[in-house]
Amino acid sequence: MNVQISNEDFAWSQQAIGKLSRYFEQNVVGQKLLERSMIAALLGNGHVLVESVPGLAKTTAARALADAIGGKFSRIQCTPDLLPGDIVGTQIFRQDSGKFETVLGPVFANIVLLDEINRSSAKTQSAMLEAMQEKQVTIGGNSYHMPKDTFFVIATQNPIEQEGTYPLSEAQADRFLIKEKISYPSLQEEVSILNMMEAIEHDIKMEKQPAVLSIEEIARLQKIVSNIYCDPTVKNYIAAIVAATRCADQYLPANLKGYVSLGASPRATIAFLKMSKALALMQGRLFVTPDDVKSISRQVLRHRISLRYLAAADGINEDMIVDGIVRAVRTP
Repeated sequence: MNVQISNEDFAWSQQAIGKLSRYFEQNVVGQKLLERSMIAALLGNGHVLVESVPGLAKTTAARALADAIGGKFSRIQCTPDLLPGDIVGTQIFRQDSGKFETVLGPVFANIVLLDEINRSSAKTQSAMLEAMQEKQVTIGGNSYHMPKDTFFVIATQNPIEQEGTYPLSEAQADRFLIKEKISYPSLQEEVSILNMMEAIEHDIKMEKQPAVLSIEEIARLQKIVSNIYCDPTVKNYIAAIVAATRCADQYLPANLKGYVSLGASPRATIAFLKMSKALALMQGRLFVTPDDVKSISRQVLRHRISLRYLAAADGINEDMIVDGIVRAVRTP
């Protein structure tokens, strides 16, 4: 059930999103897709999985977003020897008191960057499942809750290295609202990166930019996003796309048949709704359109569709499957 959004709230939301976007662009050159995905996922109250080769400003983008909202930021470098306790915390025995003391881990922050998550073991990856889904962790039989207003996880993975990596399980990947893939900057953007680095080196004592929004204001934006109107026809369209991934061969053209082994879960349907509402507000609308759904389809589905081994051999990837399904499902 949608609550009517007042003109005052709508006008404020447009100003707030503009501030957030400008702050991001001042600190990250290019990467417009990453900007859109991170801000939309934050407003949709979900988590983001980012895949790219090293050096494409993933850490810079995550830190910029944390600085923009004045939130606590934690960066966790994932390695094969990283333990679950290193992330969520553990109990330490204090000899002076003869009691165990709970020490909370770096996951207790507003924005958490899990850098190269696929370098950590499956056991360590699973430590984030409860935190991401339930927004709490259990240590020594006691539950500890994440920050109340904003808890946003950004995980990165490098697709080109296989040695010493542990692919995310389907259950873990499904917890991410979206998966974004980013590519190299353009020639002009790379020149802009050099100019930015020169400016920083020539002004080493440059003060950190103040936050443009507060954690409370992000919570207010998330509330406004949840009240964006989505017509039942569009909801049926979302459900039809997700359902089509489970019987993909009935929708895909002949050259793409036989490659899908597992379709998307209902979490994909929820992710479509959240992201579509966030994109609608970011584009200055109070209602969702089918184009919003289409524009985010790759990000929502690419990590929720499992392909058979033959797909890689034939040069077929998840995005090609998603595009084929979206084209086949009738647009309302």
